[in-house]
Amino acid sequence: MYTRRRWLRVFGYRRWSREIIVRTFDTTTGDLLALRDWLEANGVTHVAMESTGVYWKPIFYVLEDSFECPLVNATHIKQGGAGPR
Repeated sequence: MYTRRRWLRVFGYRRWSREIIVRTFDTTTGDLLALRDWLEANGVTHVAMESTGVYWKPIFYVLEDSFECPLVNATHIKQGGAGPR
């Protein structure tokens, strides 16, 4: 079975310092559900993703009921526009 690994950056604030957490998840159903649970446990409310090809669709379908999931221009994400400044 072929799976694609996805990288994930979570921006958050703990006390007075900014924290960035990086994790990877495969795109199997079990891992996508684990991703959803992990995001919820970390208090994430919005998940921005690039709409490149069809690769975003399985992730979007798992997350759309639990989070705000805007599809954004890939250029904006690469420039760091998806996180707090």
